[in-house]
Amino acid sequence: MATRVGIVGCGAIGGLYAAHLAALEDVEVWAYDVSRDHVEAINEEGLRLTGHTQLHTRVRATADAAELPPCGLGIVATKGIFTESAVAATAHAFRDAAVCSVQNGIGNEEAIAQHAPRVMRGVTMQAGHVTAPAVIHVDAPGPTWIGPFEPRAAAMDEVHALAALLNRSGMETVALDDARGAQWTKVLFNAATNPLCALTGLTHGELCDLPAARALAGALIEEGRAVCDALGITLDGDPEALIDEAARTNHQHKPSMLQDVLAQRPTEIATLNGGIARAAGAGGLAAPLHEAIAALVCALEHRWSLER
Repeated sequence: MATRVGIVGCGAIGGLYAAHLAALEDVEVWAYDVSRDHVEAINEEGLRLTGHTQLHTRVRATADAAELPPCGLGIVATKGIFTESAVAATAHAFRDAAVCSVQNGIGNEEAIAQHAPRVMRGVTMQAGHVTAPAVIHVDAPGPTWIGPFEPRAAAMDEVHALAALLNRSGMETVALDDARGAQWTKVLFNAATNPLCALTGLTHGELCDLPAARALAGALIEEGRAVCDALGITLDGDPEALIDEAARTNHQHKPSMLQDVLAQRPTEIATLNGGIARAAGAGGLAAPLHEAIAALVCALEHRWSLER
């Protein structure tokens, strides 16, 4: 019997997971997304990956959350600002499921745990963007790390089962007893560069070419490291090294927050720098740099509302 996996949010990152898993004969993939044009194109033409990965598979997609059938496993890939509403709308499909977040930032798992019985903490280094309905360009490949979300944990058997499916589908995935170190490594990487690119309009590499801007990114990382230390989280990588490697290998990459700003879409600032600032407060620390960056991006979003 096929394993049914539900994907909540079939944009750039969710689409990567959906397309890969749909290539497995023993997996039935359902995807929920609010973009009706995207959903209709997926159902008519299949889901196509271009760029670093070339893949074309058939996925069952719907823009009506009520149509999502019961699933044994779930993957949430929406932006953090939509986590609560998307998971609430699809909760019926995951009443007896283990649901994994592969989203940016801090706080998504807590929102998922309000509606799903068992939750996994996840993080991915995959990057991509939607170029047309049902077409996703893979900007950069990368591994995924998943593990139990401690307050409402999925069983390790379920973590290993999802990791096994993803690895068989061609997406490198590591199952961990504690995925907090992997998650926070990516969070610090994103929070140090994405908003600076969004505020300046520079690509990742262009930002890092400027010594003062690169130094500010480093200061944001150091402030975030102090939060990790206070919370007892050991990073499993060096965010500074990730920044420099990305600048070398993907110099012209426009981070997702820059893409959002250029399109005047809501950003994920609340779960990135805002999430770090909230975690700092919970640990009895201050994170003034992250608070300032979050305030600036929020002010930019507010400007758009005044212009409309």
